[in-house]
Amino acid sequence: MGSAISSAVSLSVTYCACNSASSICNACLGSTSPQTTGRRRSVLLLILAVVLSLAFQYSLAPAILEKGEEKWSIIGSTIGKRLFNSWTSGCESYNSEDQMGQCVANAGVFRPTFLSFVFFVIAAVTSSIRPDFNKHAWPAKFTIYLLLVFLSIFTSNTPWFSGVFLHISRIGATVFIVIQQIIIIDLAYNWNENWVGKADACDRLEWGSGAFWLRATIGACCVFYTIAFIGIGLMYHYFNGCGSNVAIVTMTLLGIIAVTVLQLVGTEGSLLTSSVISSYAVYLAYSAVSKNPNSSCNPQLFEPNNSYDMIMGLMLTALSLAWTGWSYTANDRMSADGLNQARSLGTNGSSFRRGQDPLLDVNDPLLQYNDENQPPSGLALGSLDNDDDILYSHSSEVWKLNAILALICCWVAMSLTTWGSIAVVDEESTHSAANPTVGRFNMIMIAISQWVALLLYTWTLVAPRLFPDRDFS
Repeated sequence: MGSAISSAVSLSVTYCACNSASSICNACLGSTSPQTTGRRRSVLLLILAVVLSLAFQYSLAPAILEKGEEKWSIIGSTIGKRLFNSWTSGCESYNSEDQMGQCVANAGVFRPTFLSFVFFVIAAVTSSIRPDFNKHAWPAKFTIYLLLVFLSIFTSNTPWFSGVFLHISRIGATVFIVIQQIIIIDLAYNWNENWVGKADACDRLEWGSGAFWLRATIGACCVFYTIAFIGIGLMYHYFNGCGSNVAIVTMTLLGIIAVTVLQLVGTEGSLLTSSVISSYAVYLAYSAVSKNPNSSCNPQLFEPNNSYDMIMGLMLTALSLAWTGWSYTANDRMSADGLNQARSLGTNGSSFRRGQDPLLDVNDPLLQYNDENQPPSGLALGSLDNDDDILYSHSSEVWKLNAILALICCWVAMSLTTWGSIAVVDEESTHSAANPTVGRFNMIMIAISQWVALLLYTWTLVAPRLFPDRDFS
């Protein structure tokens, strides 16, 4: 009797556990609701790829090297030896342990990022042809992805991971850097327009009430410029001692002054936008000088990975990703061909009542109501499309998000592996392998990306002056 009761309890607990696990998986990975497009699941898969990359780089790769080929052969004569040879493939030319460790760790990063890159490329192509593809079969998609990641552990580094994907990811990461600059500039412009628009709207309701938003705009400008100049001063103090660092910091200072003056002497741009770009340029300058492999001018060289730089980079990536998703959604809702179209209000409507007209979806303080039961003369916004049209429009554009996610996979791979380079460490070199993200190539790429941002912003300021007949709004 006791064994029967125990078996029944065990079966009940097992059933409840399996049912709970199934519910959790269905909630997190199941098909999305009819009102969504599956973008959250896409981002979740990207986060999973980043977590797996870090786990492979800092946990699995060192463990494989630590055991060595002989120990892995003892553990499993065939599987263990295959595992060790797969992860060290292409790394045989490196003699030192530090270089071998970097090579194997880089290969660990390339495995999940390569598979996620392929996943998002396929998703982008498929979503462009069939928009609703991104909504369905997410349990199967996650299962296939995790299965492929597991199989990649036993796959050789060459040619796909350390060969083909290395070159693809360098190109994709460079493209993402340029896109990120455009996104940040666009975000800064929209921030200024939003606050100035709120100030104008408040002034239309009550003259002078919009001063709060104007003061907030000026205050934000002061904060960003203060951060920028303090950052430049700190970099002159702590990263002084070699010409490359001084050149990067000095060019950053001159670039900030140049774009600010250029914006102030014209009618294009705004001071808030200039201050945001200035702070962003200082952040990129700090990221560049902190990657300098010369210990005489880089006090952070012998420290572990710079968590502040990594966190800031991930925050900017998340911001870019969020803005990409929101911007095309907002554009669909606010475009001239979307929901809102102007219509004339007559004066013969017998069924009109203020606040209850389904087509009167604005509360314009300039509309004069002479009678609560008669519509005012003027214009209002009429809804011409339904929610299904909006959803289809959003779904048809989700391929863009998948394309951005594919580029982010390339950027993550390059960011974690110093753009795929292996640092040379010898007795005369001042480079330390304690920080695997330090490398002169990484430093150069970040410095170039800074000037790409400044030049793109400069173009937004001078283009309307050079081509006054074109609309750059």
